[in-house]
Amino acid sequence: MSVFAPDSLELNRKLPLWYQVSQSLRASILGRTPQAPLRLPTEERLAGHYGVSVLTMRQALKELETEGLISRHRRRGTFIEPDACRTRPVRLLGSVDTIVAQQSGDRTTLLGHGPAPVPPELAEHFPGVTEVTAYRRLRRDPDSGEATNWAENFIHPRVAPHIDPADLERGWPMTKVLRDGVGVRISRITDTVEARLADPETAKLLDVPLLSPILHYTGVTYDEDGQVADVALIHYRGDRFSFSVTVQAD
Repeated sequence: MSVFAPDSLELNRKLPLWYQVSQSLRASILGRTPQAPLRLPTEERLAGHYGVSVLTMRQALKELETEGLISRHRRRGTFIEPDACRTRPVRLLGSVDTIVAQQSGDRTTLLGHGPAPVPPELAEHFPGVTEVTAYRRLRRDPDSGEATNWAENFIHPRVAPHIDPADLERGWPMTKVLRDGVGVRISRITDTVEARLADPETAKLLDVPLLSPILHYTGVTYDEDGQVADVALIHYRGDRFSFSVTVQAD
């Protein structure tokens, strides 16, 4: 039986290793192709792949098992659950792999892309720039087909020419496109989450009543030079998502 191959991971020593490994493996699982094998490598092989101890790997796998993404069978091995529930809270601890993990797994439809003026409320992020490239995407639950969120990404003109829309059409989150497709060295992402009421466009796209509660996420992605590469505005159905933040003590 062939074995599922997870993505690689550059570890951040300031964050819990088990958490980073679990989120990276989670992103690989949710972003896998339908033809990919369901069996995971052994704990020892996974630990070697990520460069962590078996004990750390075991803790990471326990997290995924608790979430229902994998099942573990004595003497048989560890397997991805093909019908695992994809509805989950967005847990932000501080790594780029966390962002990729939380945005992976949904069915994505590219609604459109092209040049657009910089929205006035985002002008501070694009000094000296009058036009950016905007991408609009709708995400659906892979099982029910129900719309869960829609996103707008405003990409700096120095980055936009290098983006392949096909990567977005196959479900890659924009963070993954920037990092793995374009090669942007991401230094940080700042996130803001607030409650809002659904405007007419959001209500129509997410199939919710007008003025119903939604969660509005703003994510600003900076490159290694401290310049903004992308500003993401994501509109989540309020009845499908919750956000929690973990603060790790030094």
